Amino acid sequence: MSISEPFSQDEPERGTWDDVRDLPPSAKLVAKVLEYNDTMTQQQIAEESLLPARTVRYALSRLEDEQVVDSRFSFSDARKRLYSLEIEA
Repeated sequence: MSISEPFSQDEPERGTWDDVRDLPPSAKLVAKVLEYNDTMTQQQIAEESLLPARTVRYALSRLEDEQVVDSRFSFSDARKRLYSLEIEA
């Protein structure tokens, strides 16, 4: 790795709170819910944020585009995905 490369090849690039700043209010709310609750499903985020499921899906897709949310399949129920906030400090 050269000095000009800020990230290694193995480590995925993460977003920052600055990346969230220009997103819609629903995406900001979902980011804050994940900040306080660590890892959640879409349904849990909808219940906690009081947002409709469709709005949560849209917010999560916008957050994933900015690389501030990580998603993975749930081991207990493969039909569900778990979301967690991945923001650089």
